[in-house]
Amino acid sequence: MKISSQFDAGNVEVLDLTNPKDIQLSICHDNQSDFFQWFHFRVQGAATQPLNLRIVNAGQAAYVDGWPDYRAVASYDRETWFRVDTAYEADTGELVIQHTPAQNSIYFAYFAPYSWDQHLDLIGQAQQSALCEVHDIGTTLDGYDLNLLKISKASDDPTAKKQIWVTARQHPGETMAEWCAEGFIARLLDEDDALGQSVLEQADLYIVPNMNPDGSIRGHLRTNACGANLNREWETPTPERSPEVLAVRTLMQQSGVDLFLDLHGDEALPCNFIAGQEGAPHLSPEVLAQENSFKQDLEQINPDFQTARGYPPGKFGPETYTIAAFWVGREFNCPSMTLEMPFKDYDNRPDADFGWSPERSVKLGESLLYPVHQWLQAGL
Repeated sequence: MKISSQFDAGNVEVLDLTNPKDIQLSICHDNQSDFFQWFHFRVQGAATQPLNLRIVNAGQAAYVDGWPDYRAVASYDRETWFRVDTAYEADTGELVIQHTPAQNSIYFAYFAPYSWDQHLDLIGQAQQSALCEVHDIGTTLDGYDLNLLKISKASDDPTAKKQIWVTARQHPGETMAEWCAEGFIARLLDEDDALGQSVLEQADLYIVPNMNPDGSIRGHLRTNACGANLNREWETPTPERSPEVLAVRTLMQQSGVDLFLDLHGDEALPCNFIAGQEGAPHLSPEVLAQENSFKQDLEQINPDFQTARGYPPGKFGPETYTIAAFWVGREFNCPSMTLEMPFKDYDNRPDADFGWSPERSVKLGESLLYPVHQWLQAGL
């Protein structure tokens, strides 16, 4: 039997695999960072053998509250990811995954990965549409391209159009964010979709599907190549530490921003929710009302979204304006929101086989066009 993680987004250290019923593993830290929680590895040569995989340092992970009621995902073909028996043992601080593979090669991960090749395919497919322009807006510390999609339609009066920005995967381990972005992009580019086309008649869309290529490829949970948490870099980004944020911020200041959505995943809460700017000192009643309407419209159109739970106002304290949604909202005086999706299942609509999944993330991304359209129709 062999366990490996030497591939895109791989992350695990093998401590002991002499006994299939007592395999000991450890999650590696993000480079130059204390963050860790993302894992992704392959087990070979274990068909029909009951496996007991113990992640022995889970109790020291970044978000220990993320482990209770969590189940790992597994795949034989890296396309279909299903949930497997998982338990967090609080007394030992270990996450224990139990599964008997039907085939000799099986992958396990914290959530369904979204590989760099998938990202490049997404960009390549999008540019086949006459509605989409692909822009290389910068280079990461590891030398990867930072891609932006501008999706728009010609207009007799371009100055009348709203400027809408969407970013995803500032935290690379939150792969559901890029799955969600994929759904959003696909619906915008569907010329037979009246809702998407109506949005494009009223707005130009700027979408960065992966804000953190370095962390994604390295198998990080939360940071880029040098250990910077990009969603704490928005007030003072630098070329040396956070070129990704600096590039996007610079373009935002050139285009202006009328509405901003930042796509993420939350380790602990078993639900989809939006964190707006409520509690921020700059926030006007008018913008707060727009954000509340956006949430209500999304809840109306997709039962996988809810508004009863989320982050408490003022949660981020002195870090507030280092965070994308708050910095953008203050800079442009506009609705600026963070969509959070679960690593766990959505407890109000559970799925025993797949939990919260790539497919449901894609569908939620498609649904985002409805509240965007409603906001545009309100003429705000």
